[in-house]
Formats: sequence, structure tokens, C-alpha cells
Amino acid sequence: MSSSGDSGKDTGHDPQVPEGAEVLAAIGEFVLVGRHDRVELAHLGVQPKEVGAAVGMVRNTLATLAATVEPIAPPPALRSRLMETLAAKSKLKRSALLVIDMIKDHLEPGRPLEVPRARDVVPALSKRLDEARAAGIPVIYVIDEHDPDDPDLDEWGGHAMKGTDGSDVWPPLAPKPGDKIVNKSAYSAFFETKLAGVLDELGVDSLVLTGCMTEIGIMSTATDAMQRGYDVSVPADSQAGGTEISEQSTLGALGLMAPYGPARKKLLTQLQARI
Repeated sequence: MSSSGDSGKDTGHDPQVPEGAEVLAAIGEFVLVGRHDRVELAHLGVQPKEVGAAVGMVRNTLATLAATVEPIAPPPALRSRLMETLAAKSKLKRSALLVIDMIKDHLEPGRPLEVPRARDVVPALSKRLDEARAAGIPVIYVIDEHDPDDPDLDEWGGHAMKGTDGSDVWPPLAPKPGDKIVNKSAYSAFFETKLAGVLDELGVDSLVLTGCMTEIGIMSTATDAMQRGYDVSVPADSQAGGTEISEQSTLGALGLMAPYGPARKKLLTQLQARI
């Protein structure tokens, strides 16, 4: 029976243990569980920044303690697997930067399919584009475009129609000479488009996806890309969803995914054969 000054709820907190110690113990448990890197990153991606900082502090502390212990040589088979993994990760990737659906019908205020958050990422995306071009990284604009009788307009209303300015790239992000243009009329940039051929021609194995909407165009393109063996990343500062919650949920889901193994191996083998 709780006293009159007690809420009656069991918080689970041991009064003999300082609350801060319980927090550190929970973080230590998280670090020691041994989750796959992708699972851990996805989990931390939706946590407050303080949690990630605390996990890093605990991990650094454990590493310092481990350095004081006499190292144990791994079994030959395990060492061989580790060396193969490190060698694969050390290879330089050939990337392409995709800009998805950063068009007037999504960025101009008052348009039927306006994505207000997309305007907020324009400065970061513009900077990323300049850096990519300077580094010789191919830039590909994926642009939504529909025929006037496209049944998709029945679901979404008139947008990005041929012959209008709705599918024009937002002026501050306009393509530069040498950039590639791929038009699409579906969610994924791969569906019935020339994107696969463009990527094959460029000889890339990794894609950096930017633009909007994260929950639709980016998500669909990313999953198709990984099924085809491409390594995919979506920089948080250069993408925009309809809402912050749906955007973060999508980024968390994508963070859990990896390129489909057999397709990745085939893609890398084909690219290696060209060298």
C-alpha cells in the first residue's frame, strides 16, 4: 500500500543505486550486446544525441581497459574472415550523387504537392552538389514527369505534367553541364527509366540519394538500388520527407538494410572486369 504522498507507481529504480549509475549500466549493456552495426546505428539514429554520445564514451572506456590486457590471437579462420572484410571495405567506392524530385511542384509554396521541408535542405544539398562536381563524382537528376492522361494523376492530382514548369528543377539546384537527367513517372527512379543504363555506363557501385520525398521516391529508389547490389547512403541534411516523424522512420528503416549480397557480388565482379 502506498502512502498518501506516493504516486503508487513502481519506477523500477533501486534506491540503493544512484540513478546515474543505472543509466551507465543500461548503456554498458547496450554496448556489450553485440548487435550488428546496422542494427545499432538504426537504433541510435532515433535516440537523442546524448544517448549516442554516452554510448561512445562507454565504448572508448572499454577500449582503454582492453588495451591493458594481453591480446589473444584469433583463430586462423576468424582472422582470415576479418582480413577479407577489412580488405573489401578498404576498396575505394565509385559513387554517384542522385537528386530526386527537387522540382517546382514540390518546393514552390502553394503547389498541390508542396513539401515545405524540402526548401530547408536546399543550402546543404547545393553545397553537396558543388563538392561532388569538384571531386569528379557524377551527378544525376531524377525528375518526376507525367503525361496529362497518366492514371497516377487520379491518385495524386495534377503535378509534374509535361509541358508545365512543375517538373522543372528548383532554380538554386539547377543542373550544370555534364550532369545527367533521368525522367521517371513512378515512385522508384529505376522503374521503366534509363537509370540502370546510366549507372552501368558510369561504372558506379555506390549511390548517395538526396531530395524528396524521403518516404516515397527516396525509399523506393533505395530499396530497388540495394536489390540490384548498390551500396546506398541518404545524408540526413540533404533529404526531406512530408513530416519529420515519417522522414526519420524511413531513414531508420533504410539504415537497417544492406545491398543484396549476391547482386552486390555480381555488380562488383562486373565492374572489376572492366579495369
